[in-house]
Amino acid sequence: AGSTFGTLFRVTTFGESHGKAVGCVIDGVPPRLEVSLEEIQAELDRRRPGQSRLTTPRKESDTAEIMSGVLDGVTLGTPIAVVVPNRDQRSKDYSEMAVAYRPSHADATYDAKYGVRSVAGGGRSSARETIGRVAAGAVAKKLLQQVSGAEVLGWVSAVKDVEGEVDPATVTMADVESNIVRCPDQAAAERMIAAIDDVRNRGESCGGGVSCVVRG
Repeated sequence: AGSTFGTLFRVTTFGESHGKAVGCVIDGVPPRLEVSLEEIQAELDRRRPGQSRLTTPRKESDTAEIMSGVLDGVTLGTPIAVVVPNRDQRSKDYSEMAVAYRPSHADATYDAKYGVRSVAGGGRSSARETIGRVAAGAVAKKLLQQVSGAEVLGWVSAVKDVEGEVDPATVTMADVESNIVRCPDQAAAERMIAAIDDVRNRGESCGGGVSCVVRG
């Protein structure tokens, strides 16, 4: 149904935007891998809403809990469950969406496929579904680092018609985190921010692109 992906490293995400919680179950992680809640939380903090004027204003702390699969900072070789409670639940804000689909959203396609949908916040089609992916990604990054010494790094490479120029061989996390749009090309980042502000002020939206490098 699209909620589970992977073979040897298998991830299932769960939860709706304005339900009680979102999260993931990660299967296939070997035992004796060092994984801490702090490492997972650090990645979740990077995607947390309300960080700048470019992100959604929803107020969530996105505080994670590891429910299984890890003991004293070491994996057990069993499924790892990570849960993040939804604190800012405001279903009533979406009451009009029960009778009117939002343009360019997944409301209509969900109704067409399943005959039912979670109206508040788009349910599973909300960006909050990515919390499970980010948590699982944090574990995957740690696994790759410990097993093969690989480093995984991603950044925003394009917004609308603005493209950044970044050397994948030398870019660092500090470069990525140096501005609110997370583009290591500072000049392009300023133009990206201006482009986002422009479309937001006009009540429109725009696309973008990301790049990723694995080194090691």
